[in-house]
Amino acid sequence: MTAAGVDQARPGAAPVPPARPGAAGLRLLGLFLVSRRVPTALGVLVGLGALLWAELHWHWNVAGGPAAQRVIPLVIEAGAAAVIAVASYGPFGEPERATGRWLPWLRLASALILTGAAVGALAAGATGGYLPGGTLALVRDVAGMAGLGLLCAVALGGAFGWTGPLAYWLITESALAAGWTTPWIWPGRPPRDTGAAICAGLVFAAGLAAFTLRGARASVR
Repeated sequence: MTAAGVDQARPGAAPVPPARPGAAGLRLLGLFLVSRRVPTALGVLVGLGALLWAELHWHWNVAGGPAAQRVIPLVIEAGAAAVIAVASYGPFGEPERATGRWLPWLRLASALILTGAAVGALAAGATGGYLPGGTLALVRDVAGMAGLGLLCAVALGGAFGWTGPLAYWLITESALAAGWTTPWIWPGRPPRDTGAAICAGLVFAAGLAAFTLRGARASVR
């Protein structure tokens, strides 16, 4: 018994068309996103956008000055960044490591898709009322905290990536109460503050680069 003729089509059978590179790439990206629970993450981001809309529409802010008006929106922005970080890993690690060169590009695409979705969902939610700082500050704050989440996912593991945005939120609340003005506490700076935008952009770029090249750590051991 030999394998001769196995790769030949049966007489009269229709030839199988070769897979188009574009369609194969989209299918690979889709499988990667599903393995990272990205569809679920997108649903959570939409829910956070709706929560922000309700908060602005019904004025749930705690009593206080301008800093107090940023408390709940900042919590929602940190939650969106935490969702991005947690969706950076799959429950079975990264079996795609064996597939070669496309894995970094898949990581990059998933991080950008989720960050863009987070900004879009929260920007839509901001139409519910007055958001301190406006959309420009929202983009800066979410991007910076998403970068922190990705850095924590690389260093501590994807399951613990949420600790970065949460820790930054706690530090920011303390810093705003103390009246700090450092651009590294970018949520407390004006929306067009160049230094704050640079700091947030650097953190996001560092997190994106580290996640693209290294991926989320599978274990803290």
